[in-house]
Amino acid sequence: MIRKFGLVSTIALATALGGCAMIPGFGPGSDMPTVPAPATAPVQYVRDIHSHARPEIARVKHVALDLTTDFATGTLSGTAALDITAEPGATEIILDVRNLDIQDVRDASGAPLQFQTGDSDPNLGQPLTIRFPAFAAGEQRRIVIRYATRPDAAALQWLTPAQTAGGQQPYMFSQGQAILTRTWIPTQDSPGIRQTWDARITAPSALKVVMSAEGLTTRGEPAGDGMTAWRFRMTNPVPPYLIAVAVGDVAFQAIDERTGVWTEPSMLAAAHAEMVPTAEMVDAAEALYGPYRWGRYDLLILPPSFPFGGMENPRLTFATPTIIAGDQSLVSLVAHELAHSWSGNLVTNATWADFWLNEGFTVYFENRIMEAVYGRDRALMLQSLGWGDLQSTLADLPAADTRLKLDLAGRDPDEGLTDVAYEKGAAFLFTIERTVGRERFDAWLKGYFERNAFRPMTTEMFLEDIRAHLVTTRALEDQLMMDAWIYQPGMPSNWVPPVSGAFAPVDAAARAFHAGGPASAVPWAGWSTQERQRFLAWRPEGRAAGADWLTPAQLADLEATLKLREEGNAEVVFAWLQIAVQHRYQPAVPTLERFLTTMGRRKFVLPLFTSLWAEGDWGRAIATPLYARARPGYHPVTTNSVDAVVGRP
Repeated sequence: MIRKFGLVSTIALATALGGCAMIPGFGPGSDMPTVPAPATAPVQYVRDIHSHARPEIARVKHVALDLTTDFATGTLSGTAALDITAEPGATEIILDVRNLDIQDVRDASGAPLQFQTGDSDPNLGQPLTIRFPAFAAGEQRRIVIRYATRPDAAALQWLTPAQTAGGQQPYMFSQGQAILTRTWIPTQDSPGIRQTWDARITAPSALKVVMSAEGLTTRGEPAGDGMTAWRFRMTNPVPPYLIAVAVGDVAFQAIDERTGVWTEPSMLAAAHAEMVPTAEMVDAAEALYGPYRWGRYDLLILPPSFPFGGMENPRLTFATPTIIAGDQSLVSLVAHELAHSWSGNLVTNATWADFWLNEGFTVYFENRIMEAVYGRDRALMLQSLGWGDLQSTLADLPAADTRLKLDLAGRDPDEGLTDVAYEKGAAFLFTIERTVGRERFDAWLKGYFERNAFRPMTTEMFLEDIRAHLVTTRALEDQLMMDAWIYQPGMPSNWVPPVSGAFAPVDAAARAFHAGGPASAVPWAGWSTQERQRFLAWRPEGRAAGADWLTPAQLADLEATLKLREEGNAEVVFAWLQIAVQHRYQPAVPTLERFLTTMGRRKFVLPLFTSLWAEGDWGRAIATPLYARARPGYHPVTTNSVDAVVGRP
């Protein structure tokens, strides 16, 4: 996303890395090489309040990592070599770091460079300022930083063997979004500063290393002392939050020639069976909005502590095992992360205030993929469920946080990760599609991805693009109410909520049960996961806040008849537990405890602990000891959020 980022020469880089032998699903050759990025359009720098970097003065173009994993200490150590450019006369570059132990900084010849870390900010970490002789016009230099992470690095989670499916080997993975990459890589950690990168990661020989890039080694290279080195490269410039690594006992199985699944061996058969639709989804996505530009699209199914449903790391989506439902019913998550390959990875929010440009576009694109693969009815059900989630979010948030363009000054960017960015953003795009027609909208959106590939995007740049290429009259702009959607709180008056005909009988069954009918009359066995979610999300109209809507006898009937204690679908379990907690239904507490101690997905963990806390003495007596037990198995992304509700044990 930096002004006309160039590409690292594939041939030169391969030579520097010592060859490029491949394994299936792990690199170029017959396994689909990375597609070179085209030249990007000129970019104006936008001030990112969540980064200390000053890229208009000096910026990082390429990162070369050489790191060793140490499971005994829970640290990574080694070097990050940064290729940088700067304006003529520049004598320093400012990087982002947080809790990194910087040992020394040198230039390409090995001469030491002066460096200084500034004061620490609880959200931003520290600026790392490196000084050097003045730059000449057009010059590029390399600086080499020797450093180590700390055991509490917020991006990294180190798991014991007992926390894995296999139970024999440890595991480590990273999660960089939004601003956590600075806890394991010293670089300019802003989504608007795109960087190519390569890596050499050394790990115990019993483990395999995978990254969000092309793999350049078949089985690793012996590194002595029972260690093996693995090499990677990413020749497309990416925002730093998309640099990702995982180290563990993992195996691979292909789905087709360019898609496949990585996970622990004991989980591989189930994960592969669940992810089979991935190949068809890639084809559907390309048919909608143009070529997939990243070569392979594989998935890594992680241990249960992974804090998100999925993370769209290029070439290798990181995903939670909670999507393994046994019936492919939750694969819309794969469609979502795949869609990010265009909306987010290709065209990226320039700052976290523009986060809706990533997620709103992706929810819309995800729904179009699901429609293409599974039909209009399935897509409408998903839209309707998302609309319901959005209504709850709008009711809970301050008005200022219900705008698409956010003010995050002085705040952690994770505070903008709400259904407003996702569902209100998608609702805006559905409104445009409905108003101008799908054919015209699709032509614009495909062009939007092509025109803005590999560059950062602000809300204002989005408005410039759509006004130039689609919304070209004042009358149409007034009809769309674009400024109201983006800059005003709540939902504009021109939004039409989605209506799924498939949900009408579900709502009727919910009303009948609420009126006193038996749970045995609910056609649960014949329903899809989405219909079950709708049934459990149903609430009587006009229900007062905090008021119960079911009796203890009805709750017991639901739990027993629908076999909710044995339910394995995480989305269904979560929906049931929200009901149980809000009714203080004690018999469901063992299910709640099992659920919250066996996975760490923040989407489920945070709302359940929040609901427990809202139930006063009853809920807090459960939440406090339960969180103390569960917290060691959660990623810092999850604990940072729950700590703010329950307190740190």
